[in-house]
Amino acid sequence: MSLLNDLINLNISEVTKKCIAEYIWIDGFGKLRSKARTLPAPVTDPAELPKWNFDGSSMGQAPGEDSEIIIYPQAIFPDPFRRGNHILVLCDAYTPDGKPIPSNKRHGAAEIFSRPEVAAEEPWYGIEQEYTLLQRDVVWPLGWPLGGFPGPQGPYYCGIGADKSFGRDIVDAHYKACLYAGINISGINGEVMPAQWEFQIGPAVGISAGDQIWVARYILERITEIAGVVLSLDPKPIQGDWNGAGAHANYSTNSMRGDGGYEVIKEAIHKLSLRHKEHISAYGEGNERRLTGRHETASIDSFSWGVANRGASVRVGRETERDGKGYFEDRRPASNMDPYVVTSMIAETTIVWKP
Repeated sequence: MSLLNDLINLNISEVTKKCIAEYIWIDGFGKLRSKARTLPAPVTDPAELPKWNFDGSSMGQAPGEDSEIIIYPQAIFPDPFRRGNHILVLCDAYTPDGKPIPSNKRHGAAEIFSRPEVAAEEPWYGIEQEYTLLQRDVVWPLGWPLGGFPGPQGPYYCGIGADKSFGRDIVDAHYKACLYAGINISGINGEVMPAQWEFQIGPAVGISAGDQIWVARYILERITEIAGVVLSLDPKPIQGDWNGAGAHANYSTNSMRGDGGYEVIKEAIHKLSLRHKEHISAYGEGNERRLTGRHETASIDSFSWGVANRGASVRVGRETERDGKGYFEDRRPASNMDPYVVTSMIAETTIVWKP
């Protein structure tokens, strides 16, 4: 094993200019896939990278008789696993004639963020990505007794100690790996349900918020793979008196961050209320199991907002109320939401849409 570890950590830049690019994309089931290729020299601009292809029939994205899907490099991140000049390459997927396939949500989001009125507002996002760590062979939360339950919720949120915190080594490894990759990860914390954690991405502008969330998820899944632990983005992995997992979206625009921004925020929240059902339908699978009106959630069937109210659909912070400008938090997105869909939809509703 010592030799294996030596080979894994081998610094090939000492003997060659070649480097490895790990191409990452999203399959037809909303899951991440990747494969690697050798580049003749280091690359820092995705426009310099070649397009590639994969078998879409194996991923729910194409029929077997016409299975080729083309992936276009869109963003580059330093690779925390191989290190050196090696890179992670986030891609989106197209047909051979250049049309985005239905599961390519990035393309539509990029179109919204490139609209002049949206770009002028410079939408900022801070995404709070919650997730649960599961034991691999029994699909039960990490640290929970097999076939049983830990003590009730209360001591676990931001808790420390072997009886309160399960998986901190994985979480801290992920934190540092994201920083290495140039992802703007702004923090981590243990969540209310034991074995549930959260990392925050942002502030990130426009399409980069979705890019960074997807690559951060990729890095986390790779780390849990190494640790022999299963990553779950299910919004309610354990039924009963346990908190679910969300991906709260903190959001602001230039107008909201400027003087008089509180009135802009209230108008934006009003627009979101008018499109509540449309947003809920796009905010993640299984969200109805989480948005029950309990466990720090609002009911999925109604829209509400309030200052410092974590039981509302949208929360406005006390600081924003006091300063008369700032941001708000959409607490409805589920942990398994597509960040391209959620971020672009919020921007389209609050900036572009005219009720």
